[in-house]
Amino acid sequence: MKRRIYFLLHLLMLLYAGSTVCSKLAAGEEFLSPRFLLYYGGVLVLLGIYALGWQQVIKRLPLATAYANKAVTVLWGLVAGLLLFGESLTPGKVIGVILVVCGVALFAFAEEGGEKQ
Repeated sequence: MKRRIYFLLHLLMLLYAGSTVCSKLAAGEEFLSPRFLLYYGGVLVLLGIYALGWQQVIKRLPLATAYANKAVTVLWGLVAGLLLFGESLTPGKVIGVILVVCGVALFAFAEEGGEKQ
C-alpha cells in the first residue's frame, strides 16, 4: 500500500513539473494567443489534477513525508530543461540533484525505521 502511495506521490511531482514546463512554454508565446491559451490551459489542468491527487496523498502519508518528497521536482525540472529547452547540465546541477534525491531517500528510510510496529 505504501509503495502505491509513494508511486502516486512521485507521479504527482512529475505532473507538477509538467505544469512548470507548460508555464515556460506559455511565457514564450504572445499573450492571449491561441498557443498561449493552450499552454496556460495545460498549466491549469495539470495543477488541478495535482491538487486533487495531493489531497489523497496527504490523507495517507504524514505531511512532513509528503512535503519532503516534493523536492524531487528539482530532478524533473532538470530533465525537462535538458530535453525540452536545451538547457545545460553542469557539475553543480548534477551534485545538487544527487543531494536532493539522497536527502529524500534518507528522509524516507529514517521514517521507516521510526515507525512503530
